[in-house]
Amino acid sequence: MQDVTISVIKAEIGGLVGTSRVHPELLEKASRLLKNAEGDLLIDSFVTHAGDELEFIMTHRNGTEDPEIHGLAWSVFLECTETAKNLRLFGAGNDMLSGGFGDNVKDTVPGSAELEFAERESEPVLIFMADKIRPGSWNYHLYRMFADPFTTPGLILDPALAGGFAFEVHDCVDGRTITLATPTESYALLAYIGAPSRYVVRRVRRRAEGEEIAAVTSDLRTDRIGGRYTGKDDPVMIVRAQDGFPATGELLEPFASPAIVAGWMRGSHHGPLMPVALYDANCTRFDGPPRVACLGFQVADGRLVGPVDMFDDPGFDRARDRCHEIADILRVHGPFEPHRLPLAELEPGALDHVEEEFGKRWKPLPR
Repeated sequence: MQDVTISVIKAEIGGLVGTSRVHPELLEKASRLLKNAEGDLLIDSFVTHAGDELEFIMTHRNGTEDPEIHGLAWSVFLECTETAKNLRLFGAGNDMLSGGFGDNVKDTVPGSAELEFAERESEPVLIFMADKIRPGSWNYHLYRMFADPFTTPGLILDPALAGGFAFEVHDCVDGRTITLATPTESYALLAYIGAPSRYVVRRVRRRAEGEEIAAVTSDLRTDRIGGRYTGKDDPVMIVRAQDGFPATGELLEPFASPAIVAGWMRGSHHGPLMPVALYDANCTRFDGPPRVACLGFQVADGRLVGPVDMFDDPGFDRARDRCHEIADILRVHGPFEPHRLPLAELEPGALDHVEEEFGKRWKPLPR
């Protein structure tokens, strides 16, 4: 049977009361439009949201970066943008570039993660969706999922995992890529991905015959490569589970320990990444704290069986409580680092107005 592709494509096209959530009319309209494409271009689809990110989960057999699939998503986003404008939603159409849909889907669609694979007898897949975070925020979790035996005992107990995994890392500053293997190159890998503002894990593959794909994250932040900010924050991630990959519980375990990520208010603050059920994936306090939701599906002949709301579990209550405590500690710092991001990590031009007004008043220090 031909391989199946899961495409998760997302965009901010208008927030309900600021940037807290997506209006139900947008969810309903997008779901209806994608359902109309099933049986033709798509096999199956599911529409949801994380904060103010409208998320499309689609299955098909066209492979990754297919212009028809991305063109469909683009057209649905455009139609939903019109609804967002009619509802006077905040930032309606923010992520829709004015140039229209082009040949290079990476330069057009606001953000996507795609994973193509041959279905196993049982194919569990986890879709992680976040709001108020930046690319690189998954680095910590992916390392713990696929390289840390304290999180994933299958690396020791399961012969199918014993060979380790290969991490494809992208450099957001110099526009280069490297693949590092675990466990043999774990220290070098950590040296890079421990700086998530620059180095981003893009894909993880199993180190076995064929190097089967295990996980993929969404497009990189282009403002660090080309000097433009094009709405590629708030990344998504697709991860395969079980039978040669970490178990579902091993993949979720990293989120039981709050990680501090960049993003939050105005994309300019550090905050704890809080795992939440989908009904709590609405960012309010200081436009946050940063949220991550996870939907689990069984993929059966390309059909999405589910979803299961993976963080709708009291097992993550303590993680959520600790996130509140960490948020309180960081918020006390107000405009000071480490709550506010370092100057080099703020969105381009964030403090230009200050230098324009006061820059001429600086004087050289006496020697």
